[in-house]
Amino acid sequence: MSFDRREVHLEIPVAPEMEIAATALVSALGEWMQMERDKIEEVKFALVEACINAFEHSGTPDRKVAIDFLLDPSGEIDGRAALQVGVSDGGHGFNPANVPQPEMMTKLKAPRKRGWGIKIIESLMDDVRIESSPQGTRIIMRKYR
Repeated sequence: MSFDRREVHLEIPVAPEMEIAATALVSALGEWMQMERDKIEEVKFALVEACINAFEHSGTPDRKVAIDFLLDPSGEIDGRAALQVGVSDGGHGFNPANVPQPEMMTKLKAPRKRGWGIKIIESLMDDVRIESSPQGTRIIMRKYR
């Protein structure tokens, strides 16, 4: 079986604005597979959130984050055309079940309004999976065309 798909791998340093640089690749890949502009923007925003989470929380000793893009424009993998983005770090990991769900009123009154990353990603993407262990975390996000 032959898939009409593409894979792109990118490694970025844990440094200011590097997550924004990675979104240029989302734009190019989304346009190539003829994804709607709104969906491309949703993937970009989710990628930024995933990278910021990795930057702030992973404790990755090599200070790098890997981003893998899998394009399936013909839907050969699971029957639906999609762009998949995986963000991986080599940090200490965490238990996704232990991440508290943000509560709107509590967050609005709090001096620090952070803690929305995973919730935002889940609301923007069609499928989200988090794999985490003491050797690192990988968040896999899919947006269907």
